[in-house]
Amino acid sequence: MLMASSTAVVASVGAPLVPRIAAEQGVSLAGAQWILTVTFLSGAVTTPLLGRLGSGPGRRPVVLGGLAAVLVGCVLAAVPLGFGPMVAGRALQGLGLAVTPLAIAVARDVVPASRRPAVIAGLSVTTVAGAGLGYPIASLVVDRYGVSAAYWTGAVITAVTLACVAVVLPTGTRAQPGRTDVPGAILLAAGSGGLLLALSRANAWGPTSAVTLGVLAGSVLALVAWTRWTLGFERRPDRQPLVDLRLALRPGVVGPNATALVAGCGMYMLITLVVLAVQAPVSSGYGLGHDVTVAGVMLLPFSVASVLGSRLAGRRTGAASGDALLAVGCALFALGALVLAAVHDHLWGNVLAMSVGGLGSGCSFAAMPSLMMRFVPPSETGSAMAFNQILRYLGFSAGSALVVTILDVASDGGGTVTSSGFVTAAMAAVLVASVAAVVAVWSGRAVPSPAEALLSHPHPKEHSLVPTPHHPGPRADRRRRRVRRTGPGPRRLWRRQQWIRSLRRP
Repeated sequence: MLMASSTAVVASVGAPLVPRIAAEQGVSLAGAQWILTVTFLSGAVTTPLLGRLGSGPGRRPVVLGGLAAVLVGCVLAAVPLGFGPMVAGRALQGLGLAVTPLAIAVARDVVPASRRPAVIAGLSVTTVAGAGLGYPIASLVVDRYGVSAAYWTGAVITAVTLACVAVVLPTGTRAQPGRTDVPGAILLAAGSGGLLLALSRANAWGPTSAVTLGVLAGSVLALVAWTRWTLGFERRPDRQPLVDLRLALRPGVVGPNATALVAGCGMYMLITLVVLAVQAPVSSGYGLGHDVTVAGVMLLPFSVASVLGSRLAGRRTGAASGDALLAVGCALFALGALVLAAVHDHLWGNVLAMSVGGLGSGCSFAAMPSLMMRFVPPSETGSAMAFNQILRYLGFSAGSALVVTILDVASDGGGTVTSSGFVTAAMAAVLVASVAAVVAVWSGRAVPSPAEALLSHPHPKEHSLVPTPHHPGPRADRRRRRVRRTGPGPRRLWRRQQWIRSLRRP
């Protein structure tokens, strides 16, 4: 829990500092927003890499190496070298977000079954709850000692976490991880990064300019190439993809994954709007004129409500109640954004919006792991959770970039954000969160029972729910082809029957 919470705190340090960094570094608000966007983009790309490397006996060195990279990133951002090195340091800090899926995998291995749902639900919302703790800490430090001091504080927190984890973290499993899919990581980074860049710079470059359209086209081509490359791993049984797309698209898993992407976008649209509204001058028509400390404290109700929502989800994530909590959480996101659009000119209105949104965050994100693990074997938990985290981080990045773009487009001729433009951005957040709620409702109704999903995948090696060991080499390849032709053998059939009985047992 300390490992996941501390990295989330460090990753969230940039959010309340965006207006101040834009003023000190002489960059636009959209440019300064990359202090936050690049962290989540880095986390999205490195999560499957670290998840693959840490799926075997290398879990301990991978976690320690990731925390060490976060420490280096904090130092690089703290040293006054300019805006470019600060962005690079924030990218290194994003590696800490990739540690959370590994923490969930450790919890599934070592936590007793009676406490496992609550512990996993708590780990699932650490990214959100940690932001609620990191914002006030960073804001208070920046208000008194400057931006560099906030990142030095993050370095101290990371160093303490690294020391504690080095003492208590157990070793990984004996299973050997597959080969790292470096080309897949490059294609995914290029595609997602290009889309976010085009989204954040569309108004500056022009929505129909050659640069914007070129970046969009290149990003789409990179993502298409990544999809084809990933699905092509079925023809290479001795290698493993960066992300198992067939596992991610399985019934019962695709719904929470799609909801994570859209809900993450809506959540960070709400957070960014509150931070901007609290710090904007009163003369703007929508701002409250408070300092960065008050803006950071605004995240405390969000964090507290997230923890309360996660505890509720940890107690009620059965088959039906978990699906309902996911939809209710997304609906609360929409309600929070609607409250912000209506009463953003009052401090209590911003507090109420963050409280409602935080409760929705805790309910939705804490319910996702338990809903997905009904259809995922223990050996694939790390991969499934890693892809869900990727979609969350991509949603966070898209939300932070999208809301600034909307504000930029809705500003007046001089580039100043108006009250009507702020309301437009808030209503866009309502729309995004409402789409997430619709997706959650649809996924809850369309999901089959775990036993039905198991029987619908008869061949173990074709991404079935029954895990089988990895045997590289030509003889294993022939064995796999023979299994596909003849169906499962007696031992595999017996194991599948035992799994079905365990799922049906009350």
